[in-house]
Amino acid sequence: MAGRVVGRASAGVRVLPNAITVLAMCAGLSAVQFALAKQFQAAIAAIAVAAVLDSLDGRIARLLDATSKMGAELDSLADAISFGVAPALVLYVWQFQGNRVGWVVTLVFAVCIILRLARFNTLLDDTEQPPYAREFFVGVPAPAGGLSALLPLILTLQIGRDGWWNTDAVVMVWTVAIAALLISRIPTLSLKTIKVPAKAVAPLLVLTGLLAAAVITYPMLALAAALLVYLLHIPYAVRRNHWLANHPEAWEVPPKERRAIRRAHGAGRRLGLRPPMRRVAGAARAAWSRRGGDNNVRSVALPTDATRMRRGAVRGRNWRRIGLRRNQSRPPTSRRDDQ
Repeated sequence: MAGRVVGRASAGVRVLPNAITVLAMCAGLSAVQFALAKQFQAAIAAIAVAAVLDSLDGRIARLLDATSKMGAELDSLADAISFGVAPALVLYVWQFQGNRVGWVVTLVFAVCIILRLARFNTLLDDTEQPPYAREFFVGVPAPAGGLSALLPLILTLQIGRDGWWNTDAVVMVWTVAIAALLISRIPTLSLKTIKVPAKAVAPLLVLTGLLAAAVITYPMLALAAALLVYLLHIPYAVRRNHWLANHPEAWEVPPKERRAIRRAHGAGRRLGLRPPMRRVAGAARAAWSRRGGDNNVRSVALPTDATRMRRGAVRGRNWRRIGLRRNQSRPPTSRRDDQ
């Protein structure tokens, strides 16, 4: 009897991720109904709720060890509806109703979402990707793309008047640009691999509380700001992906060691500059004395005593010219060590 109860409870828990996916799909379909009723703010909220639910179902499935092929297929279908069909229809009802070109633009956006999801499913089975590829998405993910396409509508609802941001031409170009980002090969950061250090947990919780207050007080403004920040992070993601591709050994190391690797391959090395040479004369003299003047050691021209005196006199005149007294605690030749 106890075994049966445990089995039933386990089966019920395993259904939970799929139930969340179905709720996300229902939220996306509800956005279409809100758009037909001209309740565009409710339509945007429904798509945002679908994005939140979409970010939860996969994590809950992994935590409960309830991942399945059916769940993956259901998740892709729900994403196609919530972030492809729903935003396209919302844009059409808001801006392009009766416009044939606008209908073509919305079709292009919906098709690009579906193509992006199909490519994502194929990349899941690719075992030849480098380890650092887990830190990035290929192209803009579907939830971010679906919400970013609605940015002109969000700005219109927030500002409350017509402007250049909600003209037909601008909305068409913006929608096509987001569709291009969806199917592009541009890397974008994945939040799944971000590791939060222990000392940053408290500030992050405070920031989360402030963000929640902003969403409750100014929902459209907070959503627009979040979308703009996300789109502006793309150049950083491209640069980070390029750096990890050139230094794959930095992926598995802790952040402190990764920063050390980055400093070791800093701007000077990228520009082809040589690091400053320290103790050159002393090292050459020591090598010469150890080898006993061997001919295999390349001779280094060392400054003579007369040359050192002339340099010291010139430096002394320079110090006196600007009215400063030179520190005499260190000999002139010791400045070579500070360079």
